[in-house]
Amino acid sequence: MSKISPCIWFDKDAEEAANFYVTLLPDSRIDRVTRSPGDYPGGRSGDVLLVEFTLGGQTFQGLNGGNKIEFNDAVSLSIDCEDQAETDRVWARILENGGTEIQCGWIHDRWGVRWQIVPHGFEDFLAGPDAAGAARAFQAMMGMVKLDLAAAKAAYEGKAA
Repeated sequence: MSKISPCIWFDKDAEEAANFYVTLLPDSRIDRVTRSPGDYPGGRSGDVLLVEFTLGGQTFQGLNGGNKIEFNDAVSLSIDCEDQAETDRVWARILENGGTEIQCGWIHDRWGVRWQIVPHGFEDFLAGPDAAGAARAFQAMMGMVKLDLAAAKAAYEGKAA
């Protein structure tokens, strides 16, 4: 386990969420499922209490704490996708599983967890040495829902419509 592992609070479906999350990326797996040795405010003895899982090589914990707490955009999970194809695949999987598209590469999964799905190299167009190109790429991004690497590149290069 990593020295620091983000812990995501769920009502009662941490195991279901973790089982879905590990299908999104290579180097992902369920590491351990801990059942509660006694009753607690969110559940009963024997219920799944904690799910430890690895997602893309990073360890996480899913805690069934009961009392659904709404997530917000203050914390999100950002995936640096290998390319546009991986971006499209991960985005589609989250969306097909009850996700909600937002804007600028943000999507919420069906549990309300916020994700940023970013094709590798996208930020290079926002931070490139050509300030006018970076501004064009930024404006293009502001109009996107799912990020499009080719469109950002075209905007940066001044080739976008």
